[in-house]
Amino acid sequence: MLVADVVSKVVVVATIRRDERVHLIGDLLALTHTRNGGAAFSVGTGATVLFSLVALAVVVVIARQARRLLSRPWAVTLGLLLGGALGNLVDRLLRAPGPFRGQVVDWIQLPHWPVFNIADSAIVVGGCIAVLLASRGTPLDAPRPDDEPA
Repeated sequence: MLVADVVSKVVVVATIRRDERVHLIGDLLALTHTRNGGAAFSVGTGATVLFSLVALAVVVVIARQARRLLSRPWAVTLGLLLGGALGNLVDRLLRAPGPFRGQVVDWIQLPHWPVFNIADSAIVVGGCIAVLLASRGTPLDAPRPDDEPA
């Protein structure tokens, strides 16, 4: 997930001018190169350092949990969350205007929805799966019978 996110952002930055829209499927899907210093929906654009630190904390917590992780569904879920957090954290660390203040490259445009990226998608999907797993009581540290290798 991290590699797909980073590579996609490199391609977008190299090929699409900022705020340019490239229509792929009429008005249903477009590529639009934007920058976001805030969180989802450009909330908190002045708190980029805070979002960088939160992403760093998420990465540390997931890495610590990975040691006791036995559930395949939770492994996939935490992998999505980790890849998404790292993807946007790389932007915040390496892009202008500087470390912990960098703006995230967003580029996927759907109708009636803010522009987003692969990392954002991974975080949303991972978060939804986490809610589902938690509501079903699936533990992190015990495989379910259907998780056992064949």
